[in-house]
Amino acid sequence: MAREVTLFTGQWADLPLEELAAKAAAWGFDGLELACWGDHFEVDKALADDGYVAAKRELLDRHGLKCYVISNHLVGQCVCDFPIDARHQGILPPEIWGDGDAEGVRQRAAERMKDTARAAAKFGVATVAGFTGSKIWYALAGFPPAVEGMIDDGYQDFADRWNPILDVFDQEGVKFGLEVHPSEIAYDYWTTRRTLEAVDNRPAFGINFDPSHLVWQAVDPEQFVLDFADRIYHAHVKESQRNHNGRNGALASHLEFGNMRRGWDFVSPGRGEVPFERVFRALNAIGYQGPLSIEWEDSGMDREQGAPEALAFVRRTDLSASDIAFDAAFTQGE
Repeated sequence: MAREVTLFTGQWADLPLEELAAKAAAWGFDGLELACWGDHFEVDKALADDGYVAAKRELLDRHGLKCYVISNHLVGQCVCDFPIDARHQGILPPEIWGDGDAEGVRQRAAERMKDTARAAAKFGVATVAGFTGSKIWYALAGFPPAVEGMIDDGYQDFADRWNPILDVFDQEGVKFGLEVHPSEIAYDYWTTRRTLEAVDNRPAFGINFDPSHLVWQAVDPEQFVLDFADRIYHAHVKESQRNHNGRNGALASHLEFGNMRRGWDFVSPGRGEVPFERVFRALNAIGYQGPLSIEWEDSGMDREQGAPEALAFVRRTDLSASDIAFDAAFTQGE
């Protein structure tokens, strides 16, 4: 049986969850991956009020929807980021931003991520997806050259800040899946290897697989799945398309999403370059049985056209793993 298909609610957080759940159910989704912003899943309220968690479950049940994962990308980003600036104030709850002192923001973000593990356990969800931030992403260009020890220090900073968070994840029986992504401590194949090593490959820390961020970097998403088979804790279905015409660069030129001069952009699943059938076969090969969560982002397309279209694409393209080799019947009866 092909995998269940969910909708990540992060790009829909302007809508009340009640309204979005009704739409997702009508479109035929099996469930929702709840974002920890908007009113979709509020960590502080989940811990403070038993009725809050019960009400969220009742809402989902009423619409015939499941939830396997909650996601806290925005707060997680601020655990390690450098610098902390006005961009972060725009994505954080006021109580995490506080007075804006950078180290205070990082520490409050870390505590909220610990609480996210506690809230997930209370909600009956065993996986949290999100970001980690990075102390060294700003040094990617390599000039001025990184001084000796600078990159090592960035990975050590990540380990020092995230190991105490992961201790709470272990205590709660919850795992964290980093969405490997530019601006994170892991953004491609080799940085993912180094990130896992930085936390001694502890089982609490794995990957929220998203092929869209690999394709525009020319990293093979199929091979990524096979190589990190034991660390794929959740899978996003998100799509990207390169537009290299001799003017448009891979780094997107500080142009906003949707601008036709960008060298790459997100598009609705099935309309870009991700080899999804090969990706789904790779997920079958590693035994991934979790949901396929559509993270729908396409600035050039209406989202209420795009989300059901993406669902239909996944239903059509995903394939059930075989429990028998096609040529097994050749030898029967011998």
